[in-house]
This record gives sequence, C-alpha cells and structure tokens, in this order.
Amino acid sequence: MIYQPAEDTLLLAKHIKKYTKGDILDMGAGSGYLAKIAQKNNANVLAADISKQVVDNLKKQNISALKSNLFSNIKQSFDLIIFNPPYLPKDKNEPKDSAIATTGGKKGNEIIIRFLKQAKKHLKKNGKILLLFSSLTPDIIKTANKLEYNYKKLDEQSLFFEKIYVYLLY
Repeated sequence: MIYQPAEDTLLLAKHIKKYTKGDILDMGAGSGYLAKIAQKNNANVLAADISKQVVDNLKKQNISALKSNLFSNIKQSFDLIIFNPPYLPKDKNEPKDSAIATTGGKKGNEIIIRFLKQAKKHLKKNGKILLLFSSLTPDIIKTANKLEYNYKKLDEQSLFFEKIYVYLLY
C-alpha cells in the first residue's frame, strides 16, 4: 500500500519550502508528495521507505529512492530530514497492509522514538528535522528532551479525534 496524501501530509507540506536547502531526506516517503515539493525547491532529495512497492513507485516519478527501515541503508547526512511517520497506536482491527503506513507501534510512538535516536548522526551541522505526530502519540516531546534535541512547534490542526502537530527539531 502506498500512503496517499491526507491532512497530515498537507500540514507538513506547508513548512517544507521554508526549510528546503541542500541535501534532504524524505523518510517514509509514501506517495512522494513531500519529496516532490522539496525537489521543486532545488534540493538534492533522497526518499526512503520500508516498502519495495513504494520505492519502485518513487523511482518511476524520477525521485531518487531506496528501501530502508529507518536509517538501516542510509549512510549520508542531510541538511533537512522530513518525516511523516506512522504514528497511531496499534489497532488490532486495521488490515496489515494499511497498518504499516499508519501504526507507529503498540503505543504509536515506537517508530518515532527509534527514528529520533538514529537521526542525529544523519544531520549535517545545523541540520533540522520536520516531524509530524499526533496527540494520540505519547512521549515525543519527552523523548526529544531526553535525546537533547531543541524543538519548536510550527503548526497544529484539530481533526475529528486527534490533533496533529508539526515540529522542527534541531
């Protein structure tokens, strides 16, 4: 399944142009919507996703892409990392193919926590992260503090059963 742009993608997209420069990683790239915005702003973009189907689709769109479980196959550093991660708590009724794009683990925060632990060594000096998560995703700010990230809330949007947030981490 290829995650199609929804409210979360569009909220994050509003902030890409301001921070686009140099080398950019679109982690968990899905449809490639965010990577394309960065490309249009003259960035050197690499897209990464855990799904081979997604990576093949990104390559068909002329987006440089590789299959990677977070940073498992990524060696370089970036000026900006964009991540619209799976962030919802596990729902045992959700089909497995869609859960890979939406479920961030049992509590919803496990993938983001792993990402934050790994991301620092892939940021260039003065590198930044644009991260989206939900009010249903526990302990993200607590984890950012623990890992000594600086951060700033850039945006939020209220949806039917949650709020979604865009944060800049550096």
